Amino acid sequence: MNKEKIVGVFPEITLLVDEPLMNYTFTKTGGPADVLAFPKTAAETEKLIAYCREEAIPWLVLGNASNLIVRDGGIRGLVIMLSLMNQITVTDTLVEADAGAKLIDTTYAALQESLTGFEFACGIPGSVGGAVFMNAGAYGGEIKDILASCDVLMADGKIRTFTNEEMAFSYRHSKIQEINGIILKARFQLAEGNQEKIKARMDELTELRQLKQPLEYPSCGSVFKRPEGHFTGKLIQDAGLQGLKWGGAQISEKHAGFIVNIDHATATDYVELIAHIQQVIKEKFDVNLETEVRIIGEEVR
Repeated sequence: MNKEKIVGVFPEITLLVDEPLMNYTFTKTGGPADVLAFPKTAAETEKLIAYCREEAIPWLVLGNASNLIVRDGGIRGLVIMLSLMNQITVTDTLVEADAGAKLIDTTYAALQESLTGFEFACGIPGSVGGAVFMNAGAYGGEIKDILASCDVLMADGKIRTFTNEEMAFSYRHSKIQEINGIILKARFQLAEGNQEKIKARMDELTELRQLKQPLEYPSCGSVFKRPEGHFTGKLIQDAGLQGLKWGGAQISEKHAGFIVNIDHATATDYVELIAHIQQVIKEKFDVNLETEVRIIGEEVR
């Protein structure tokens, strides 16, 4: 891959060569992307993907890199962040948001129009695209409860609109995880509500999050999926692992379901600690912990 060539092909798009992804991930870890792109529109994203197809360049979309660990060797090819595609519009009870819009901002756009149904997501620090991709949820709500449809750039370069039913939502899963596509835009069907009650619920959930989650440190959010019949945090506590340090990473003393970066942790610290937790929980309780966080990229060569 000729890194300088691709930069010259797209002068209208911000493209950074050998850019450390630790500057963008919520864990503050991760090696470099060969080329990191920030398209501003769906059309620019389409052009980038078309170029990658023509030149046989691998590509990957990161969302806003919140629920993500990028290994220390980084990512080869083109990495796309959609954070500049962040428009949000409201028409009647339908909220439409670009994939790069922050989920929290989208919930507050709904609040401004006195629309209810999105309160559960007011503290989830991901992008709209990432939230749809993984069917994000909290406090009894999930994206599947409110998604009307989403536009997806398919691997063949065509844009397809998926309905809620076509997304095959399940716990932290959507159809998009099975296909090589990019969510460009999503539409959420909400209901008219009382603005004061909506705000009160959002304030309540924000306070709960601040009390229970280690927001004072970099982290990737909830590390593991909830195993059936168990609570991940309690399993980790009962195994005597809470507070365990591994390099610069630590199982949070505030919430055992989180791993925080307390002292210049590397992605390897995170990955090794995750594997250790999985091994101990399997040995002690015969429970398989699956990661909710995505672990991508290459090891250091």
